[in-house]
Amino acid sequence: MLHKMVRPDEKGRISLGHLADGVSRFSVVEDKKHHRIILEPYTEIPAREAWLFKNPKALAELKQGIKDAEEGRVKYRGSFSKYKDEELD
Repeated sequence: MLHKMVRPDEKGRISLGHLADGVSRFSVVEDKKHHRIILEPYTEIPAREAWLFKNPKALAELKQGIKDAEEGRVKYRGSFSKYKDEELD
């Protein structure tokens, strides 16, 4: 866990620097009971890719394929170039 002290500028802004790399927005939760502010980073994905995260079976298969590739269990089966001119849904 990273613990970093930051100081707000005269307008109350803080810079997160590299902590915001790849982040498109933050969810902000004010925890008044414990006097803290919690930032949860979010990253947006294109709408055309959202289906994958709504399909648990396809997502699991993708993750398994990535794991297989990382562990060298993938065989070359040819080129997909024959599909390059097909329309995407």
